[in-house]
Amino acid sequence: MANHKSAIKRIRQDKKRALHNKYYAKTMRNAVRKLRAMNNKEEAVKLYPAVQKMLDKLAKTNIIHKNKAANLKSSLALHINKLG
Repeated sequence: MANHKSAIKRIRQDKKRALHNKYYAKTMRNAVRKLRAMNNKEEAVKLYPAVQKMLDKLAKTNIIHKNKAANLKSSLALHINKLG
């Protein structure tokens, strides 16, 4: 167990931040999954900017790595372009 007041506070903060980050990471994964499951190009094109914005925000706040965000955006764009 932590011996210093600051270490106890740090543990509290880390738990809170981890929960916050987990929520947004899971929300992002669900949005990506939903977009990949779409077969209608028009709906996918409408949803893509929102997912792209979400990925950029999460990369900016270091919840996901910037390269992961770029890779996801690229693969989603390819998926949308393949839809007929």
